Amino acid sequence: MSGGRLLNKVAVITGGASGIGFATAKRFLAEGALVTIGDFNAEAGKAALAQLAADGFGERVNFIRGDVSQEADVERLMATALDRFGGLDIVFNNAGIGGAIGPIVETDVEHWDVTFAVLMRGVFLGVKHAARIMMHRGGGSIINTASIGGVAGGVLPTAYSAAKAAVVSFSRNAATELAEYRIRVNAICPGIIFTPLMHNGRETQAEAVVADIQPWPDRGEPHHVASAVLYLASDDSAFVTGEAHAVDGGYLANGLLRVHPLPGAKKKADYAGITYGNTGQIRDVRRLP
Repeated sequence: MSGGRLLNKVAVITGGASGIGFATAKRFLAEGALVTIGDFNAEAGKAALAQLAADGFGERVNFIRGDVSQEADVERLMATALDRFGGLDIVFNNAGIGGAIGPIVETDVEHWDVTFAVLMRGVFLGVKHAARIMMHRGGGSIINTASIGGVAGGVLPTAYSAAKAAVVSFSRNAATELAEYRIRVNAICPGIIFTPLMHNGRETQAEAVVADIQPWPDRGEPHHVASAVLYLASDDSAFVTGEAHAVDGGYLANGLLRVHPLPGAKKKADYAGITYGNTGQIRDVRRLP
């Protein structure tokens, strides 16, 4: 690797085996980074490593299976990157699940807690253990995945949106606290990005919905978000911290919700439960009477 915007920078990406995380891993590697991927789904992690090895990045990437809601797993993930590659410059706290769905009055508290454990506690733990390393190494860049649902109401299920709003607030406060150590902390707020977590196998339906509510004519793809994360990870954003960057094709600018963005969903949900995205766990959803 002769050059690149992240030449020999060491990066950790949670939820890096699929979707936005995997697209970002590929982009980071192409820009010269050394990448440790963390993911709950071990099979997806193995597949990701195989594809990256086929692309010629085998010596520059490794995979650790872990649960971002568990502190020991997050600490081990950061330590692995430090031990394997000799540093830690960039952390992308991206792991996520669909989380609790359905009306508030039908939401199980256990599903609410799991949603916040992955989406918010996971980000807190990622920042905590990244910062512990970075503050003794002259700084770094931390990027946390939030959502347009975290900055506006009526976009996504309530538990998911509330957790993502917490990520935005936490990122801003962490940025002010860690600035003296030259650690930048920013949030990325994707809009409707075409991943399996988003369309749940209903890709054609999702495209029709997006065409009605998103001004930009092209659909959002993981690589669009990866490009924004690359900017926040690189020295190009050296004076940017505490920000929440929307990558949404103008969705927020369009006045938000005219049609519910989830394919097949109704404005008033007739189901409740929890979905686990690409973790490999079976969703637990029930129809409401």
